[in-house]
Amino acid sequence: MFQIVRKQEMAKGSIIRFDIHAPKIAQKAKAGQFVILRVNEFGERIPMTIADKDAFSGTITIIFQVVGKTTALMRSLKEGELIRDVVGPLGRPAEVSKIGTVIMVGGGTGIAILHHVAKAFKEADNFVIGIIGAREKDLIILEREMQSICDELVVTTDDGSWGVRGFVTQPLEKYLEERYDIKLVYAIGPIVMMKNVCKLTKKYNIPTMVSLNPIMIDGTGMCGGCRVTIGNEIKFCCVDGPDFNGHEVDFDELEKRNSLYLKEEKDSLLYSIR
Repeated sequence: MFQIVRKQEMAKGSIIRFDIHAPKIAQKAKAGQFVILRVNEFGERIPMTIADKDAFSGTITIIFQVVGKTTALMRSLKEGELIRDVVGPLGRPAEVSKIGTVIMVGGGTGIAILHHVAKAFKEADNFVIGIIGAREKDLIILEREMQSICDELVVTTDDGSWGVRGFVTQPLEKYLEERYDIKLVYAIGPIVMMKNVCKLTKKYNIPTMVSLNPIMIDGTGMCGGCRVTIGNEIKFCCVDGPDFNGHEVDFDELEKRNSLYLKEEKDSLLYSIR
């Protein structure tokens, strides 16, 4: 059993942060890795990327958006309550080294994952440029934390209610046009965002890594639910990823697979509310 030591409602209460006491995971977890958790003995297994860790206090941070029955159940939990199972760290860590100037691009809840990876690149003594975006001001998360990590940070909103009006690809293209020292772009967020980032960076021949979020069940490579096509090869996101070369990802296939159970997800949420 794993205790929730801190709960914070973010972004109009639709995005929730948990700090969970999991000392063994906190000791071993690296940027880019995830956990599989189960709220209770009857619950489904769901993957959650580790947004941060504190090895000293023995906690890991997860940040999630309420989209279905399980995440709605998680939102109802209070500080001090317990989660039945948390397994990890799983997946391959992000490949982090001192390479120079890197641009970290995050959208929506993807900013939570980006935060941990950006922190690792900064600790490796890179010059870190952050670009984070959401539909509106109230949906921007971890801006202060990203500000403390990044050498430069640009915030965008679709409606212009905060930062620069528009999408994350607009300031990204400006950087690609003006700077010639960019060694890597790292993108995490909605599939369409990552797809457009990769289209742009391919034009400028800039290496680009993305963190993928396919449907996942067991997290150990046995079920095959998280398969993705990378450069015409089938990979399992749970054991081969979640990070992949963005220029090789079949985003159209990923988008179709991720939308398979959208109706069931919405129905389960409505049923749980009733």
